[in-house]
Amino acid sequence: MDGIGGEAASAAGPLSQWQHDVSRLYQYYLDKITPHAVYRWIGTLFIVAIYALRVFYVQGFYIVSYGLGIYILNLLIGFLSPLVDPEMEVSDGPLLPTKGSDEFRPFIRRLPEFKFWYSFTKAFCIAFVMTFFSIFDVPVFWPILLCYWIVLFVLTMRRQISHMIKYKYLPFSFGKQKHGGKKPSASSVVTSDD
Repeated sequence: MDGIGGEAASAAGPLSQWQHDVSRLYQYYLDKITPHAVYRWIGTLFIVAIYALRVFYVQGFYIVSYGLGIYILNLLIGFLSPLVDPEMEVSDGPLLPTKGSDEFRPFIRRLPEFKFWYSFTKAFCIAFVMTFFSIFDVPVFWPILLCYWIVLFVLTMRRQISHMIKYKYLPFSFGKQKHGGKKPSASSVVTSDD
């Protein structure tokens, strides 16, 4: 008797090692592309275009697209929301300043940009794969789904924007502020006489 699960354990060893190696390689490439936000989003837009062309040419899978739209809307709300919502929680951690005299605290997202991008891209890849299985092609009248999604988007964004106005935060930063520096004074300006 070799022990409990001798053959099963030896067969699982190489499979487990291969899975671990693939996982590490995948994480390595994710780590490599993390600082390249523009290129990541360009690649994602390419995937979105391929998905849109697939749905357009197949003329189906509208329910998959609707579910994808709802999921993307949920991701967008997480991306635009602060980590600590001043309406819901009282926390000892950093809060959004509500008065001009409050100390500045940076905006911390509930869903960071990289996780937003990763979930967004993964959702489109999964939806693309789903378009190859006819079980997901439920016959629906797509204009109704589109109208309902637009209404849902407008109402959700209106609520989110009113929350931003109420608590005076902007979820976007446009890089480091640049100062004009020292302006030359009249005495330090050199004129050349020809």
